[in-house]
Amino acid sequence: MKIESVYREILTSYLNNKKEFTQKALAEVCGLSISTVNYSLKPLQKMGSIAKKIKGFYVTDPKKILLYWASIHKMETIYETHYDGSVQETESLMPPCLFTAYSGAKFYYNINPSDYSEVFIYGNPDEIKKRFPFRSGITNVICLKTDEHLMKYESTPLVQIFVDLWNLNTWYAKEFLKEAEEKINEVLE
Repeated sequence: MKIESVYREILTSYLNNKKEFTQKALAEVCGLSISTVNYSLKPLQKMGSIAKKIKGFYVTDPKKILLYWASIHKMETIYETHYDGSVQETESLMPPCLFTAYSGAKFYYNINPSDYSEVFIYGNPDEIKKRFPFRSGITNVICLKTDEHLMKYESTPLVQIFVDLWNLNTWYAKEFLKEAEEKINEVLE
């Protein structure tokens, strides 16, 4: 999870037009040690998606970083339950949180190619449990394990939504993923 915050920060910054980085600055922003940042950069350098300089590095292939991160990303569920209401009702009842996957794509990036039946969020599981007590049935409220770095954002970064969608196996995840990738490509080109 720690190295994922480095990839998130690099890609989010890159999409906001920052191309050069230092390990020290990344360590500070992500709340990690420089050795952890250095460790996270090794596979990126090996695959040629970053190039090191004397005082830092620059991104040469952000798409490679995104796809590498998506392939190693582990979505860890810390609480899940069933709620009988509609997706819209579920979303409206959520305590303060960061939506991801389908809801995050819809709310933060105006991506909504199809209906969906699950709400994925990053947030305080105790607050989610109060609002949505455990009920058996088809799981449709999913609280994912998060990190402090992610919770610093006002909305879930598009790159985080992309890697979350990448790891879901519904037919509609593919539809959302396709549109998220198109939005990312618009910035990268």
